Amino acid sequence: MRQEQNTEVGQSSEGISAPEGRRLYAIGDIHGRVDLLQKLLAKCEADFAGDPDDEFSDAAETDPQFIFLGDYVDRGPASAAVLQTLMDFSLQFPDTVFLRGNHEEAMVDFLADPNEMEGWIDWGGQQTLESYGLTDIENRSPESLRTELAEKLPEDHLDFLISLENLFISGDYIFVHAGLRAGIPLAKQRQRDLLWIRRDFYKANPESWGNRCIVHGHTPRDKPENIRWRINVDTGAFNTGRLTAVVLEGQDRRFISTSR
Repeated sequence: MRQEQNTEVGQSSEGISAPEGRRLYAIGDIHGRVDLLQKLLAKCEADFAGDPDDEFSDAAETDPQFIFLGDYVDRGPASAAVLQTLMDFSLQFPDTVFLRGNHEEAMVDFLADPNEMEGWIDWGGQQTLESYGLTDIENRSPESLRTELAEKLPEDHLDFLISLENLFISGDYIFVHAGLRAGIPLAKQRQRDLLWIRRDFYKANPESWGNRCIVHGHTPRDKPENIRWRINVDTGAFNTGRLTAVVLEGQDRRFISTSR
């Protein structure tokens, strides 16, 4: 039997399709919840493996592909463990795609200019610093925190953060952290919009991207948003206990999520 799922039907995806023979798993904002990440990955792996004792089980006929939509760090208690888990996971599934979120951008910017990016500490960075073993954060200067973080941050974690992609396209689906700006070709989209946009994206004409659907996170909701032209899988994992993946295969869409 397939793993229990929380599924939202939403609007029809007719005419919008994942690549033939591929099952895509796009996972929303993790924000330091390594416990939920491990739980969701186990559910996804059980989903594509199917039940070998069930002749009607619909195991994936090809290897799946995972796309992570950014915001791996901050707010939750285990950002360092999340990054390590993701890097380890990519050894098992080397075609995994890791997108950049605005929180990863902020963390890297803090390392480059701690005084300019001091505000990062207050909107989730403190928990990330603590996950790397830093203490007494409230009473220290940004420069002191940056120096210790640079010492304790493993080199491969930094390489991972720097190597993240801004955009990924597969079939008729466009994967991005926050969204796109209407009227701008994909090749000319600004990184700031890809990582931060909200209102202008949600209010855009759905025909702006033709017969394509945009899969994103960035804006937490109580449940996934499943609209023909966009899918939002940010379900506020760091405080709801619900981390969500959308599964895309052919023209089918369904969701797998954790719960408290």
